[in-house]
Amino acid sequence: MLQNAANTMAARAAQYDKPEGERSMGAAVAAFNIVTGQNLRESHGWLLLQILKDVRDNQTVGAHEDSLIDCVAYAALKAEARLAGK
Repeated sequence: MLQNAANTMAARAAQYDKPEGERSMGAAVAAFNIVTGQNLRESHGWLLLQILKDVRDNQTVGAHEDSLIDCVAYAALKAEARLAGK
């Protein structure tokens, strides 16, 4: 599962053409905060996506592999953001 998540993140990095990978969450959260007046952090954005994937997985009869892989990837991105104080 970890390797699948790592492969997915690497594929998205290539797709979005950034050596460090797709890292648009900080900008998305900043825009959200401006529009709503909230004060969310980048890690909150990753947490929200992680919860979304958990909900999608739990709405299926069996395991939803794509959602589970994304959930693991979002957990890693959330941890990265938290460790960076974001």
